[in-house]
Amino acid sequence: MTTVSSGRSSLCSGPPGPVGPVLPVLGEGVRVPLTTGGEVEYAALDYAASAPALRSVWADVAEFAPLYASVHRGAGHLSQRATDLFERSRAEVAAFLGCRAADRVVFTRSTTDSLNLLAAALPAGTRVFVFETEHHAALLPWRRHQVTFLAAPRSPDAAVRTAGDALASAPAGVPKLLCVTGASNVTGELWPVRELAAVAHRHGARVVLDAAQLVPHRPVDVAALGVDWVAFSGHKLYAPFGTGVLAGRADWLDEAEPYLAGGGATRVVARGTAGGVEVEWARGAARHEAGSPNVIGVRAVASACGALAGAGYEALAGHEERLLGVLREGLAGVPAVRELSLFGPDAPRVAVLSFTVAGWDGAAFARALSERYGIGVRAGLFCAQPLARLLLGEAGEDGTAGNAGPDGCGGPSQAVRVSFGAGTPEEHVRRLVRAVRELAG
Repeated sequence: MTTVSSGRSSLCSGPPGPVGPVLPVLGEGVRVPLTTGGEVEYAALDYAASAPALRSVWADVAEFAPLYASVHRGAGHLSQRATDLFERSRAEVAAFLGCRAADRVVFTRSTTDSLNLLAAALPAGTRVFVFETEHHAALLPWRRHQVTFLAAPRSPDAAVRTAGDALASAPAGVPKLLCVTGASNVTGELWPVRELAAVAHRHGARVVLDAAQLVPHRPVDVAALGVDWVAFSGHKLYAPFGTGVLAGRADWLDEAEPYLAGGGATRVVARGTAGGVEVEWARGAARHEAGSPNVIGVRAVASACGALAGAGYEALAGHEERLLGVLREGLAGVPAVRELSLFGPDAPRVAVLSFTVAGWDGAAFARALSERYGIGVRAGLFCAQPLARLLLGEAGEDGTAGNAGPDGCGGPSQAVRVSFGAGTPEEHVRRLVRAVRELAG
């Protein structure tokens, strides 16, 4: 299985014929109204926020739905079948991620939930190291610990040096954790995960990989990469229903108080001698999966993992690289457009790209793409405000947050983000390029 590392990739302009989807998704053929009159097929180019569901995932969920029942604690036949499916799904996700024999797979609500779970399980005194370029989900959960925020590196090699220098200066004998992203949700650029894991381990630190933007586009092999944990979300992996995954080493998870206290996380609960209750917590994944599990969401994640593995990441990466070539070459011909990049234009990346357009606010530009061309993209600071502000400052924008929106990710929408994947036809990307040219003038 291919792993993520540093390196360079050439810009691919694509084959002469049109490129169709690698895997069919829901939403194909949906038509939306235009303010200029008429309708057009919707171009979903916001995969980095939530990818459309694969048709095969939806079919798997529909097949299971009549058998839906309680998991783990039901004696009935359907409960037993649902429990079996739930645990088989866990095994399928572990295999998909190349987990080691002793690794845990814990199901959560999202990448954010997974990283907060791990933060709650860190031993007392843990020193955490995290780059300021991370998504807020990976940047913020560690604040109850001593955190070192690492400055934005300008190359993969610089990222490894920065992490190594910081870890070398940490006190000996204390637990250490390095949090790294696999692919930026702002620029799509790939990070040198294997090299960062190696330098962390040389300094006695553990590594958690935020793979939310990586696993939909590239294979993630926990053992081969050398990371201790990986976190990702089903809704970015073509699997709806709100399930996340935290997979990796068991010891810190088994030694920590449960992230959620409640049914399923306990082995024994009894009245205590002082009038309270005494609890013996469960071991294994159940310790951090209190409450009734989201069995349909878990099944959707496992189904999506199987579909991507079956289609082959080489085919998926080739499809995305060809469409990235169409997009980047098209945007390069528009003088008003400036692509945002941390590592430079030749850095390898997944199918995520952000840019500014001179004379346009990002939110207004995204709205125009939707209303006039039927194209859905994202605008804003992408819940990665330190990185977005840095890159927007270099682009000549102020990048200030202004009045945050209800999700805390708002403020003036200074950049536009395009993202796509397995279900994207070439026509949608070419329509975007034409629209940008017309709007930019």
